[in-house]
Amino acid sequence: MSRWRPPPEKSTALITRGGHDRLKAELDDLWRVKRPDVVRALAAAAAEGDRSENAEYTYRKKQLGEIDRRVRYLSKRVPALKVIDQAPADPDAVFFGAWIELERMDTGELARYRIVGPDETDAATGWISIDSPLARALLKKRVDDEVEAQLPGGPARFAIVAVEYAPGP
Repeated sequence: MSRWRPPPEKSTALITRGGHDRLKAELDDLWRVKRPDVVRALAAAAAEGDRSENAEYTYRKKQLGEIDRRVRYLSKRVPALKVIDQAPADPDAVFFGAWIELERMDTGELARYRIVGPDETDAATGWISIDSPLARALLKKRVDDEVEAQLPGGPARFAIVAVEYAPGP
């Protein structure tokens, strides 16, 4: 089996200040805390002898590979990111970092989203990537504008109820 993987799609290199700080903290934790612990455990497992039947050794090798892969990614990604930590010149329009309240046209259901970088998305908190279809449809729109986005469940229409740039929940 080949180890080749297709390159990932290019993502927007924008991030909020909080997201940037979290990525830097993750990189520091992986490099200074977790990796040395795994290397010590790997050395102890290797000292036990026969590595072909040593589950601890196999597990630690895989764990070290995962840590190294993430460290390599973060080491390249963090310096390439542009931190956006101020509101845009036009705070009435939807741009990066905006909190948007939407009303779904077919159900009347309200939802609140924040447009963030692809490295800090979190569906549970409503943080959506600027590269997502919904965020792309919302960019540069204003309150009371209607937008249509092609979502995984099919097309959906929304009305923008509110746009703000203050820190949200």
